[in-house]
Amino acid sequence: MAAAKGTEKASLLQNERLRLLVCFLGVFVCYFYYGILQETITRGDYQKGDKKEKFTYATTLVFIQCIINAVFAKILIQFFEQSRSDHTRNWLYGVCSLSYLGAMVSSNSALQYVNYPTQVLGKSCKPIPVMVLGVTILRKKYPLAKYLCVLLIVTGVAMFMYKPKKGVASGDEHVFGFGEMLLLLSLTLDGLTGVAQDHMRAHYQTGPNHMMLNINLWSTLVLGLGVLWTGEVWEFLAFADRYPYIIYNILLFGLTSALGQTFIFMTVVYFGPLTCSIITTTRKFFTILGSVLLFGNVMSGMQWVGTALVFLGLGLDAKFGKAPKKTTH
Repeated sequence: MAAAKGTEKASLLQNERLRLLVCFLGVFVCYFYYGILQETITRGDYQKGDKKEKFTYATTLVFIQCIINAVFAKILIQFFEQSRSDHTRNWLYGVCSLSYLGAMVSSNSALQYVNYPTQVLGKSCKPIPVMVLGVTILRKKYPLAKYLCVLLIVTGVAMFMYKPKKGVASGDEHVFGFGEMLLLLSLTLDGLTGVAQDHMRAHYQTGPNHMMLNINLWSTLVLGLGVLWTGEVWEFLAFADRYPYIIYNILLFGLTSALGQTFIFMTVVYFGPLTCSIITTTRKFFTILGSVLLFGNVMSGMQWVGTALVFLGLGLDAKFGKAPKKTTH
């Protein structure tokens, strides 16, 4: 009997390890490939004959991404959450979608001006605006460890983005350019999105798949009107006609984004947010490393130190930055 129980326990442990391995590989592979595709699409060189072009259709790219995310979320709800109803107000989804898609468009547009490691590291600062806006708008209270971790992150990003001028004559060096401004806008909008999502979870107990579906549906509607009004969608279709292979990359880009979010939710459900934070933090570091190796994005010694400080802050935040749980007696 004891031997049977021991065997059963060992089998269960193996299943847990296998499940954790699947979650880790799912997040890592999907977002690692997502990052490669994003940099390939937005920073690649497109040439036909003597004519060289750059991809400048960030709004249309996000539009396609939102469509794929919405379809993927609908499939998940259809198969796994048919019995769960959603009572979240539609206007709240609409407001949240504006900041959500604004953050994505700004982030993708920034890649036309900064390299991928800068974009990834900049987006790693998402806890900063979320915390600031949470304190000012939702009156949240955070533990002291959270503020110390944020200080590490801010210091690391400042070191990474600092670019000393080599001389007035060069004209190429800048301390804070348009790409960095777009990242700052993206982070601010990320903070507003986080505040709206916190409100949804607190007042309506909104499920992740319903949130993903409705925010992406609203974003698709807004962006669809936007790309039609500006005519960008027709310019994009002409660009895709000249370089048809980009369609394959964009479809893979949207699919890896949607699938990666699914593995993140799976990790949170089975192993908790701490394990998920550790996995995603590790993934971001290797994404930067992969971008350096694959695309030749050279980083200085100061930038490597800044990168280490950012991920140290993220790692410590995942372990010590959570507010203690309230206990009932």
